[in-house]
Amino acid sequence: MPKKILFATQRYQYLKARILAIAPADWEDGHIIIRDFPDGEHYHRITSNVSGKEVVLIGGTIDDKETLELFDIANGCIQTGATCLNLVIPYFGYSTMERAVQHGEIVKAKNRAILFSALPTTLNTRVIMIDLHVDGISYYFESNVRPVHLYGKLLVREAALELAQGKPFVLASTDAGRAKWVESLANDLQVTAAFVFKRRISGEETHITGISANVEGQLVIIYDDMIRTGGSLIQAARAYKEAGAREIAVITTHGIFAGNGFEKIRDSGLVQKVICTDTHPNALQITDPLLRVQSVAPLILDYFLSIPQ
Repeated sequence: MPKKILFATQRYQYLKARILAIAPADWEDGHIIIRDFPDGEHYHRITSNVSGKEVVLIGGTIDDKETLELFDIANGCIQTGATCLNLVIPYFGYSTMERAVQHGEIVKAKNRAILFSALPTTLNTRVIMIDLHVDGISYYFESNVRPVHLYGKLLVREAALELAQGKPFVLASTDAGRAKWVESLANDLQVTAAFVFKRRISGEETHITGISANVEGQLVIIYDDMIRTGGSLIQAARAYKEAGAREIAVITTHGIFAGNGFEKIRDSGLVQKVICTDTHPNALQITDPLLRVQSVAPLILDYFLSIPQ
């Protein structure tokens, strides 16, 4: 059985450290020298010996620089003798651009999958992703790349029970798009599920027309797979509050919080607690007590420990 060696891109070093802290003793810490040049180019050199080892490489596609760094390190590990490559992409960027709605739109989620499918395929290569916005993204990978979609359902369940503290609650979604997922988890928890009905006014504006369940006097826990600017979440939270919700809390897998998204949620005064995971580095920059960040390190490690050797 090849020895595992763990690497990460610059922005995901924190997740690498969290996995190594709980990993078996034979998992090796991989080292890379990285330098940035004044002209914008970047130097990478793998200084650990990867020959004959199984590489686990963590990095997101959170922006174009990060995506290319992940690709470069992955290719470098292959070129220096890795026997197996596991790309762990905690947050798959451009996941909302998974299809073309208007003529000429570029399906960037597919392009990212094609990019990583271009890695040399003589190895056993896996791409491990967490709570994809759309399940179908897994099918965009080509060649011999094996996509693996990990679901954070257990993390969401534990967070919901923590927020409820043994009291009844309604598990809600921001719109009908996540309703089936939320309903499935609500059934597991034996609680009521709710979602809002929306009518699109324009490309940028929607109007909420109704709510699918009675939330009067209830704790409403909203789940969404990602929070970016927080606009949809605030709109849904306001609708639940106006419908009589006693208290509102939020759980999300991917806390991106772009464009002061977290501050907008906090300043709205609608939400009493937000729990997210550490799949995106932005969440770690927030120190407000309103937010608690749960690590996905155990979820990732459990996957590798469950693979038959």
